[in-house]
Amino acid sequence: MTTLHSSFGSRFGLEYMPTSFLVRMGKREVLVCRDFRKRYYAVNPIMECDTGVQAGHLEVLMFRRWLLILSKAH
Repeated sequence: MTTLHSSFGSRFGLEYMPTSFLVRMGKREVLVCRDFRKRYYAVNPIMECDTGVQAGHLEVLMFRRWLLILSKAH
């Protein structure tokens, strides 16, 4: 398991998020950051799952604040 502290490029669109980090485990990546998007629907207070912005991504919103983006490593 490695932790990368570099810019993530436009792949996630989160290169300007100061409180984010990326963890790569084999062929998978997990990006953890604060959620900055305005949600126009009622969000589950504990955990909310949704498809990601790009194909093959899964977004998990934890406690209405932390966004976990699961994807395949490139």
